[in-house]
Amino acid sequence: MAGPRPLLIVDDDVALRQTLAEQLSLDGEFSPAEAATAEEAQRMLAGADARFDAILLDIGLPDADGRDLCVQLRRQGLKVPIIMLTGHGEEQDVVRGLDAGANDYIAKPFRLNELLARLRAQLRVYDNSEDAVFLIGPYTFRPSAKLLLEQARNRKIRLTEKECAILKYLYRAGGRPVGRQILLNEVWGYNSAVTTHTLETHIYRLRQKIEPDPANAKLLLTEGGGYRLDAKAGQVAA
Repeated sequence: MAGPRPLLIVDDDVALRQTLAEQLSLDGEFSPAEAATAEEAQRMLAGADARFDAILLDIGLPDADGRDLCVQLRRQGLKVPIIMLTGHGEEQDVVRGLDAGANDYIAKPFRLNELLARLRAQLRVYDNSEDAVFLIGPYTFRPSAKLLLEQARNRKIRLTEKECAILKYLYRAGGRPVGRQILLNEVWGYNSAVTTHTLETHIYRLRQKIEPDPANAKLLLTEGGGYRLDAKAGQVAA
């Protein structure tokens, strides 16, 4: 199972915000953080270690209109999915929200299962877009381009489709080990006749590409009957 995906919930309704955070974190799929104002949200998003995969954004914030905040975030270059939450569901409100740069718009009161389904849909689209970027060690990982960029050395590393899928799945595991058979099934498919030897060969080739010393791996580790990605290894402190 992939690791919890960090979300930012921006809403001044304390009860709703806390209930939503609690419900979203129940099965370990998401790791929600909370902000009550636009100013607090901006501060959290600007943090040196900030990484959020999606934002749930209320329109009626005490210090700003959520749509204005959405416009501002897009102008700052934020690409992650933004889903607006509002008590106003009229067509003109939906249009204004989408025009502000939101990916989706959900009127309150909403059903949690509907919110989850739409959130997952937006994340699937984002993960396969040109905008998806992940940090792995000293590299910027762009899955859609099958590319690792090491900016310090101005070096590009091209990946095969399977290498890219392996890195992406291990990254989503959030630093936890993934068994060989699970990884094999996820990358090659459950009906595949491919053996774990094929996986091991791909891991070997990946290490040759990304590890400074492949014989002493720091990023792509063998652990727990499978493999673990330490995405923070080799990152330069801000």
